[in-house]
Amino acid sequence: MNDAVELSEKQRFETLSDFRYRLRSFLRFSEDAAHRQGITALQYQLMLHTQGFAGREWATVSELAERLQAKLHGVVALVTRCEELGLVHREAGQHDRRTVEVHLTAKGRRVLLPLAVEHADRLSELANAVRAASLGI
Repeated sequence: MNDAVELSEKQRFETLSDFRYRLRSFLRFSEDAAHRQGITALQYQLMLHTQGFAGREWATVSELAERLQAKLHGVVALVTRCEELGLVHREAGQHDRRTVEVHLTAKGRRVLLPLAVEHADRLSELANAVRAASLGI
């Protein structure tokens, strides 16, 4: 009976290991793809998240910080770097002037679109790993 438990634990480790490998491979692919476009992976993610909210094509700095799981002041610096590259621009909030909206520029859209397509193509591999991990745990 003890061998069956160990085998089950071993299978769980194998499944989790495979998932972590596939996740890291996806993240490495993402880093490399962004660098080929002349930006960092975080800049790509920031631009992607500006487009990630239903019904609008912008995000607040606070929302971006949440999506990036980063501190607010770090995201402000990242927005500044993206703004300097002409990828995004800031606007005062339409409903609350205290908030800052981050909008994608035309240049940002030209950089983001091929990256998003490339990522979507690779996402199915990661989705399969997630399914396998959820079944194996």
